[in-house]
Amino acid sequence: MSNSYGKIFRITTFGESHGQSVGVVVDGCPAGLEITQAEIQLELDRRRPGQSNITTQRKEEDEIIILSGLYENKTTGTPIALMVNNKNQAGKDYSHLEHAFRPSHADYTYTAKYGLRDHRGGGRSSARETLARVAAGAIANKYLKQQSIQIASYVSSVGPISLTESYEQLDLTQIDSNKIRCPQPQVADEMIELVEETRKNRDTVGGVITCVIKGVPVGLGEPAFDKLHAELGKAMLSINAVKGFEYGSGFDGTKLYGSEHNDVFYTDADGRVQTRTNHSGGIQGGISNGQDIYFRVAFKPVATILQPQTSINDQGETITLEGKGRHDPCVLPRAVPIVDAMTALVLIDFLLRQRTVRV
Repeated sequence: MSNSYGKIFRITTFGESHGQSVGVVVDGCPAGLEITQAEIQLELDRRRPGQSNITTQRKEEDEIIILSGLYENKTTGTPIALMVNNKNQAGKDYSHLEHAFRPSHADYTYTAKYGLRDHRGGGRSSARETLARVAAGAIANKYLKQQSIQIASYVSSVGPISLTESYEQLDLTQIDSNKIRCPQPQVADEMIELVEETRKNRDTVGGVITCVIKGVPVGLGEPAFDKLHAELGKAMLSINAVKGFEYGSGFDGTKLYGSEHNDVFYTDADGRVQTRTNHSGGIQGGISNGQDIYFRVAFKPVATILQPQTSINDQGETITLEGKGRHDPCVLPRAVPIVDAMTALVLIDFLLRQRTVRV
């Protein structure tokens, strides 16, 4: 099982949903980066459960513990170990799943691959593992901000409700102004109403998160297998419940002619190379071109629903399952900081790799 990501800035996550703890070891972080426990905690608080009535009511403070790699709030260049203890464990809530295969979960595939599984909330397959990514991403994002790179992710659709404005037309400082994390207040209210209705119906709903990255220098990414957009796609598709990724014009770009889709170059008044449009999404030939990078990530409805469903057990017998415990009716609000974190992890790794190219 691969539990590591990155080539130079490399993270290794550990822990299970209802085990003792979940954490991450970060290797390759440059020395001297100033970051506090509070800055890491801030991002974990955006991801933690129980933050509103439209997310899971599992109560976890997710208090970060720094075990190594920082001295007087500066990175030392040695491995950074971060850990969160699981305080609100409720493994008994999942006793009815010990031999059951939940529809659209990893229960069957894990059992088929490994011969056993942790049925308590999915164990390693649980989205609780992503808090380790968010902790590491907070460090990566602090480094990126010092390079004047800004990442902003927001909920752009929930079920059939979608934003009609592009990111240029939105005030991205308003992302955290409401519990759905949509920067358009009127649309946010509609989304929240839909999620609350879905929760009352004991069901779940999916949607899309849009991410915008500003300030990325020209030259990040490799021209063949490690294209920047390919790595972003891999990172996003590694997040639980993600079903799709598109960048730039994406699938809508297929409806245009080349004469309409091409991004024409020009030199601005300051002598910088720019493009008049940005259908490329800030990436050409797998390499950043200095324009804004933007992409969309599709999340399916959470697989656990609090309604009876037919399935089978590990003996192949037909059974009826009904979700119990604490679950998200919509994963999107808590997934926003996860998208931010994985984006930051991709970019910092490419920035550090670019250093070796220029030496």
